[in-house]
Parts: sequence; structure tokens; C-alpha cells
Amino acid sequence: MASVTFDRATRYFPGMDRPAVDSLDLEIEDGEFMVLLGPSGCGKSTCLRMLAGLEDVDSGSVLIGVRDVTHLPPADRDIAMVFQDYALFPHLSAADNIGFALKIARMARPRARQRVHHAAAVLDIEQYLGRLPGTLAGGERQRVATGRALVRDPRVYLMDEPLSNLDARLRARTRAQIVRMQHHLGITTVYVTHDQLEAMAVGDRLAVLEDGLLQQVGTPREVYAHPANTFVAGFVGSPAMNLFRLPLSAAGARLGALDIPLARGTLRAAGAREIVLGVRPEQFQFLSREDRETPGLDLVVDAVEDTGAVVYLHTSAGSGPDRTEIVVRLPGRPTYGKGAALRVAVRAGDVHCFSARTGERLPEDTAPAK
Repeated sequence: MASVTFDRATRYFPGMDRPAVDSLDLEIEDGEFMVLLGPSGCGKSTCLRMLAGLEDVDSGSVLIGVRDVTHLPPADRDIAMVFQDYALFPHLSAADNIGFALKIARMARPRARQRVHHAAAVLDIEQYLGRLPGTLAGGERQRVATGRALVRDPRVYLMDEPLSNLDARLRARTRAQIVRMQHHLGITTVYVTHDQLEAMAVGDRLAVLEDGLLQQVGTPREVYAHPANTFVAGFVGSPAMNLFRLPLSAAGARLGALDIPLARGTLRAAGAREIVLGVRPEQFQFLSREDRETPGLDLVVDAVEDTGAVVYLHTSAGSGPDRTEIVVRLPGRPTYGKGAALRVAVRAGDVHCFSARTGERLPEDTAPAK
């Protein structure tokens, strides 16, 4: 096992006007499950390929443990990689695919066979070892590809969107098996995905990237509860955080007919006449008919998204040029339909405040402005 360090690692591609990965500084701890998260084209797979030695590092360095591997070939880095397309040999059985690297290394057959069966047991695919990849379901092929990496006992596992070809049920099942495997073995794992729900489910920490730049590093809970900027706020969470660009007053901000008091430190740090206010769908409070005296925001339901366990209401406030779209999650299973009216409020402590100029999160304190 080993830690991984990206020290101002940068990668340029010909014809691009900016780096694909720009001065990446990231420390991944020994035994940690780190997820590189971001939209397509943000540079996360390039980061993984730089670590694997499949892409050059134009400046900066990459270390595995204390060893600088920046210019080492992939075979000398002691890593194992699981690809998105599985890359299995179609004419070899699952057992032979898993043990292929051991055969190339000329490991004794009894020992190699033992390693293959151990990997299969960890991944619960012992019953498939004699079958060809073409006879296996997608989740089973993915576990064979993972077993091929597992059997090598590397210092670092690299996984490049390994579940993207699976349906929802298989994704959930295979994701749980990968997490159990990683926790059982304790081997440093770097996992790439654009699916933020998947990232939050598997990662010890997340590294969120946009346009080749690292935006935030933290635990899933930290990134969700305290996004560093408007990009992270809008990307992490499903549905996304509601973001409103609002004018500032001496005491706070006004969302429709709802006044939201803000802390003095937040107002000072805003340094402008506007602020970007963020509210998660679950942070709105439903006001009943008995709460008509409580200040609130009147909404009209445009669409209902019923996921089974949770219902999200896609609503709007106001009309014409002042119309604002808002996604709200209400407790229980409300029976609102399209066109229904409701009234919501939001506590000042539940809002997220960002600079309207830079998009960066503003400091918080507990004293409201007077």
C-alpha cells in the first residue's frame, strides 16, 4: 500500500488553449478511497492516466509513496487499473482472464490458482470462473475485470468509470462489492466518475474538478454541506442546489416576497450589491394554512418528480421576467399535482452564500445584521 501525491501536476494536449489538468495539488492517503468527480471533459480521467503512466506529465510531479514515478513506464509503477470497457480477452475463461498477469509473471501454477480463487471469493464470482466473458452479464464481467486488478496485489488501484456500462440495479450491487473489497483489502484506490451520487456512496473523500482545476477536496458530507463555490454547489446533489442571484439590503437578501436575514460577516465579505444564495431542495419548510401569518414564498407546481421514496416538486415563483424556478422536497409523500399552490419558508441558517463576483463561498458567522 502507498499514498499518492500530485504535486502541481499539469498536462497539455495539442490544440488546446488551456491545460487538460492545471497544476493539480492533491494528497491521497495510504489506504484511502479517493473519488475524482466532475463533468465530462473536466480532466479527471487524464489525472488517472497521468498516475498510471498512460499520459505524460508536462510539468509538476506524481509520487506513489515517496517514490517519484513521473517519468516511469506503467509497468514499473506497481498499480492495477480497471477500465470502463472491461478489456477482457473473449477467448479466455474468467479464471484465465483474472490470472493472465500472473501467467505473464511466470508465477507457479498452484500459487496463481490460489490467488485467482481468493480474488473470486472476495468478489463473489467463484461460480463464473469457468465461463467465457461473452456468457456473463455486465456486472459479472465488471467483477472479473476487477478481479484481474485485485489478483496482482498492487500498491494502488485505479478505476476509470468502471460502472458506467451497467444498469441501475447492477450499478448499485457492483458498487457495494467494490466498496467492501476496498475496505477488506485496505489498498489505496483512485476512482473516477461523473456520477455524483455514486461518488458520495463510495468515496472516503471527493476531489471535485472543473476545466482541469481542482475545486474542492473533502468528505462527501463536507462537500455536500459546505460546497466551496457555486460550481460544486450546483454539481453535487441531485436534484441540484437552487441558486438565486439576489440584491442585497442592509439586513440580508430578498427572495420573492421572502426576506432572508444574513450575518454581518457575510454581508461585509460579499463586497457588492448582489449575492448568490443557495438552498437545497430539502431545506425548504412547508407552511400549512394555519401558518399564513408566517412570511413565506408562494409557489406553483409545474411538475412532480416521484422517485418512490421521495417526491420532488418542480415549482415556480412569480411570473414573466421575474419568474424563478425552484425545486422543493417536502416531507412525507405530498399529493400535490401540476398547478397546485403551496407556500414555503427557509431558515437563515439553512442558506448557502456565495460571492456574486467570484462564485466562492462567503464566510459565515452567527450574528445577523441589524
